[in-house]
Amino acid sequence: MPFKTIAIVGVGLIGGSVGLAVRQRKLAKRIIGIGRKPATLRKTKALGAVTETTTDLAKGVADADLIIIGTPVDWVVEFTSKAAEHAKPGAIITDVGSTKAKIVAGCERAVAEVNKSRELRKPVAFVGSHPMAGSEKAGVEFAVADLFVKRTVIVTPSAATPPAVLRTIRMFWKKLGAKLVSLSPAEHDEAVAAISHLPHLLASALAANTPAESLPLVAGGWLDTTRIAAGNIDLWEQILLANRVHTLQALARFEKVLSAFRTALEQNDPQRLRELLQAGKQLRDSVAS
Repeated sequence: MPFKTIAIVGVGLIGGSVGLAVRQRKLAKRIIGIGRKPATLRKTKALGAVTETTTDLAKGVADADLIIIGTPVDWVVEFTSKAAEHAKPGAIITDVGSTKAKIVAGCERAVAEVNKSRELRKPVAFVGSHPMAGSEKAGVEFAVADLFVKRTVIVTPSAATPPAVLRTIRMFWKKLGAKLVSLSPAEHDEAVAAISHLPHLLASALAANTPAESLPLVAGGWLDTTRIAAGNIDLWEQILLANRVHTLQALARFEKVLSAFRTALEQNDPQRLRELLQAGKQLRDSVAS
């Protein structure tokens, strides 16, 4: 890999897992964790996710070959712009955000403006990434070095993405054990609305709909189905609003299926109920655990 130094802006679950994986696989000599809270950064270093830390973004990214923005989605464009202002010529910036259309457009515009103002011989480049490897847990204390092994990472190049930069980012994630899929930012947002954003909304709704007096009785089914509802509320508020249009479309499709279940039950129709259950089972069985 062509990286001597990797900087991670926002070292939480994903950023920390990247750092641990990079160190385990010896993909960079220096891994710099950048954040706002010294206490969190000390924990990050103690856990071995980074080799050094700083609260100074300009200092932290100055020598980095690769800069990973691990902030909540609402902050990605801002931190990408700031990182580009202080990055060395030829540095690559990627993010790990769960939405892409607005992020990629904003980051590419910000990086282009910085490149123009700095008149770099070798411009800074941005390409979006989204590891499909999250958890309802938050914080670097839950980071693990094998988080990305056999998990999908979606890379979202645009027409402006240099082919060499795309190859480098794809190879980076492959080195961490991931399976790679390339989608346009719009294709990404439509897909994850159905497989990630809507499921979170439904898990939250199901949990909220449960009578408090029934909670002592819950078992595997309820716990499995509502697990992701325990995720960070601030983060998910940003994600759902950022991908609002596609999530609403996915919700409308779900409402039709739910209505079909309701009708089958109201009409006491075992054949239709069985067809609906079979359709769900068939799709679930087609996906490896």
